[in-house]
Amino acid sequence: MTNQIQDAYIVKAVRTPVAKYRGAFRHVRPDDMLAHVLKGAVTDSPEIADDVDDVIVGCAMPEAEQGMNVARIGILLAGFADQVPGVTINRFCSSGSQAVAMAADKIRLGECDVMIAAGTESMTMVPMMGNKVSLNPDVFTDDNVAIAYGMGITAEKVAQRWKISRDDQDAFAAESHARAIAATESGYFGDEILPYEITTSHPSADGLGIDTKKRILDTDEGPRPGSTPEVLGKLRAVFKADGSVTAGNSSQMSDGAGAVLITSEAALKKYNLEPIGRFVTSAVIGVEPEVMGIGPKEAIPLCLERAGLHLDQLDWIELNEAFAAQALAVCSELGLDRSRVNPNGGAIALGHPLGATGAIRTATLMHGLKRTGGRYGMVTMCIGTGMGFAMILEAT
Repeated sequence: MTNQIQDAYIVKAVRTPVAKYRGAFRHVRPDDMLAHVLKGAVTDSPEIADDVDDVIVGCAMPEAEQGMNVARIGILLAGFADQVPGVTINRFCSSGSQAVAMAADKIRLGECDVMIAAGTESMTMVPMMGNKVSLNPDVFTDDNVAIAYGMGITAEKVAQRWKISRDDQDAFAAESHARAIAATESGYFGDEILPYEITTSHPSADGLGIDTKKRILDTDEGPRPGSTPEVLGKLRAVFKADGSVTAGNSSQMSDGAGAVLITSEAALKKYNLEPIGRFVTSAVIGVEPEVMGIGPKEAIPLCLERAGLHLDQLDWIELNEAFAAQALAVCSELGLDRSRVNPNGGAIALGHPLGATGAIRTATLMHGLKRTGGRYGMVTMCIGTGMGFAMILEAT
């Protein structure tokens, strides 16, 4: 180990397919999904598994089936050696990407040589806000009431303040589905997805035994053919009586996991590894809670400044689509080239398993840059209670 700033390299980035809420993964535990991607992160270099210095796992609702430090449990379920430690972190929607940034920083500081960053979330098993909601009473005072706003209400406030029309939101959502379907049909997600075997058990026909069935899920469940602006335009607003935010132009509740293997240059040489990317920098910043969706508007410029890069140098931007309203507001405020934003679709079509999304979209970004020959890419997202996160990665 060294005690100077060094490069952190991404060696592998994988994910599960993303399943719909109460979909294919409705009986699949989040710690099992995590174990699956942790194993997948080291499949090509199994000799490195016992030398992992730490595993950092993002989870937005770390309780119940994904509680009790799910990172450590996932490590043991994956069959890693006892000496490999793990820690669970929570920065809501950016938890998975925050895990990548924190793991990379341990490498850059010379404290570690091999890290795994990951994220896992089952919104089917653990509801948004958890099983026991217990807000501080002071949240309901005038100064803090925005903390209590549901995410849909914050999206309505963004739409109102930035004048994002219902038609524009529905058109954006339709485009997200169209891009995701085109990417799926073209096989663009093939290299990043680890197919998952799902086992289900049912009483036998005679009622005297149990029939077990197995099937493989290898495709995201979220993208919906036929999601046109006209079809989406028929949906009712769900958060505000006269609002514009609907289930169709909001991100989908989902289940999934992702993992990223990150190493130092010394580890690359020791294990004869070929990196697919390099961590450049990250940034996080707070914004008004009542318009939390605008967070990337502040985080993106800060991240670019730290990297010494300009916006036009980003070839690919994974802007998490919590809502069409906030994604459109960010694109408009910063003048983002929409052709470079979510080329394979975003969370409106592909789903948003909260704390796992950052790790999942890191996999999409790295494989997308490799396929298209791009150099710099960004993962960015808004965060509940009013924050924005951005991270820049470079293809190698």
